[in-house]
Amino acid sequence: MNTVLSRANSLFAFSLSVMAALTFGCFVTTAFKDRRVPVDIHVAKVMLKNVDDFTGSRERSDLGFITFDLSADILSTIADQNNPVFDWNVKQLFLYLSAEYATESNSLNQVVLWDKIVLRGQDTKLNLKDTKSKYFFFDDGNGLRGNKNITLTLSWNVVPNAGILPLVAGSGHVSLPFPDTYETTKSY
Repeated sequence: MNTVLSRANSLFAFSLSVMAALTFGCFVTTAFKDRRVPVDIHVAKVMLKNVDDFTGSRERSDLGFITFDLSADILSTIADQNNPVFDWNVKQLFLYLSAEYATESNSLNQVVLWDKIVLRGQDTKLNLKDTKSKYFFFDDGNGLRGNKNITLTLSWNVVPNAGILPLVAGSGHVSLPFPDTYETTKSY
């Protein structure tokens, strides 16, 4: 005869197996969705300063300031597909605006300028006007001055209830040049 503990162990193991199978089913139903949405990014102002770098050597580094407009509707769809980003397996989104550029010392530089967490049930329409970057846009040298190809992209991580964390880039980006001269004013 089986004891009470043996039966409880069997019931627990069976319940755990069923829950694992259901969780995997949740993951499979949304794993291959196209979660891209149209994004419109417009840069209103670019300013560049050469400041002291206190993190390492006592050289001066480039510090960029960007004022941008950003609009996107996270619940919208692409190409008449009925695939909104938020579905029953999405808990939240981590949105971030990043800048990518190349310099002589590094072939790829990536800097996060702005971010936001959007929870389920919150307003999913982004309509930012004259927004300044949330984080410093430092270059580890002088690679921003005169750089003609700095690309801003809005991307997001989908935080699901079950499954992997996909990284999605919005379908829209903007490339901008940085000025050839440094600003000397004190304010941004």
